[in-house]
Amino acid sequence: MKAILIVLVSILAFGLKPKEKPISKPNVLMISIDDLNDWVGVMGGNSSAITPNIDKLASEGVLFMNAHCQTALCGPSRASIMSGLRPSTSGIYGQLKDEEIREASAVMEGIKFLPEYFGENGYKTMGVGKIFHEHAPEGVLQISGGRVKGFGPKPEKNFHWDKKGTSTDWGAFPETDAKMPDYKSAKWAVERLSEEHDKPFFLSVGFVRPHVPWYVPQKWFDMHPIETVKTPPYLKNDKDDLPEIAIQVDDMPMMPSTEWAIENKQWKNMVQGYLASTTFVDYYVGQVLEALEKSPYKDNTIVILWSDHGYRLGEKGTFAKHCLWQVGTHVPLIIKTLTPKSGTRINQPVELLDIYPTLVELCGLEKNSSNEGMSLKPLLDNSESNFKKVATSTYGRNNHALVSEKYRYIRYENGAEELYDRNQDPNEWNNLAKDKKMYKVKKEMKSYLPKNNAPWSPKVVMGHNAYFTKATGTSE
Repeated sequence: MKAILIVLVSILAFGLKPKEKPISKPNVLMISIDDLNDWVGVMGGNSSAITPNIDKLASEGVLFMNAHCQTALCGPSRASIMSGLRPSTSGIYGQLKDEEIREASAVMEGIKFLPEYFGENGYKTMGVGKIFHEHAPEGVLQISGGRVKGFGPKPEKNFHWDKKGTSTDWGAFPETDAKMPDYKSAKWAVERLSEEHDKPFFLSVGFVRPHVPWYVPQKWFDMHPIETVKTPPYLKNDKDDLPEIAIQVDDMPMMPSTEWAIENKQWKNMVQGYLASTTFVDYYVGQVLEALEKSPYKDNTIVILWSDHGYRLGEKGTFAKHCLWQVGTHVPLIIKTLTPKSGTRINQPVELLDIYPTLVELCGLEKNSSNEGMSLKPLLDNSESNFKKVATSTYGRNNHALVSEKYRYIRYENGAEELYDRNQDPNEWNNLAKDKKMYKVKKEMKSYLPKNNAPWSPKVVMGHNAYFTKATGTSE
């Protein structure tokens, strides 16, 4: 009796409730998509796009219409997202193996990667597919569904393009979705969402399509009849007003050129392959989101979807990512919080670098002081918040693109420049850098250039063109 009285007195005195459970931190479902540009229905990048599941997620959360990657290349972009550091700080400007990221430079040695940071703060961390460049460094995930080995399956012989240095090709293959890596990744993620978890979880799902080769089963091509396919804007003499270094950086002979695609009557077929691959991956994004909706975690899970960089489908003369123009840096970024501002669109510039600090703050964790990005929570709470003025993308050492709501300013290591008025010239065909009237604009944009430009990491391999081969000392 005495013991019961003591418990009751404690409840009255301290406001405790019998068997009261501590408030659980929100779960995180992070979906990454490889090489997805703004050809998403809700973003309007190409009117032929069919992406109902990504569109639905955007209608339920916040869509950042002016989000940009830190490098238009898989490895360094993902290393930046997961470490919270800019390429110009880490020296990771090119591809490297997951296990070598910590060895890339001195500044990377003590970095806590995004899933790792959550794991050390009480989260159950799980992941499958392409999260970092390959999957994830050893020990970063507590539970792994495995990496994607290559981008197969592939036919015995390429259908159209077989130059060394790229996996680029397109066509209907294989016969069934079940043979595709993304099918397996989605299935694994769905299984995790059907399980019971005794702590908050951080689940990462990395899809590989629409990364080349643009192989998906025939049914996805059938959703994009060739007569309905729209090719993007293209100007043959687009590069006539560019500095020589821009031409050197963009010299990638292993990739199909737009002129080749036109001459060989393959442009629409290539775009069809990309659109089919995008619709395919959208379906499996939908499978994961549907599993979450049916799970007991639907009301306590933050969902974030992003792509590591954009992709050119004939714009600027080629079919590739690698560049500092809009088509290479612009990406989808969608965040659905526990109290979502449904259907909100934000035009202020943001960066993929902001993902790390945003998730940390949304989940109530202590800030990671090494993060160089900014939490997007103020914008998620109020889309009119006064946020950053520019987003920065880097391609190689000391080559940067700065993007505001109106302008894109590019400055190369030798001081050469490009400047575009995005409102008047969305295709970035008219370089205004030599226009004296734009002096003040350039001066302001220059003030946001990274102050630190770390040397190339010796761990990085980059042989896409002669410019970077010389810069890194590597060879093909």
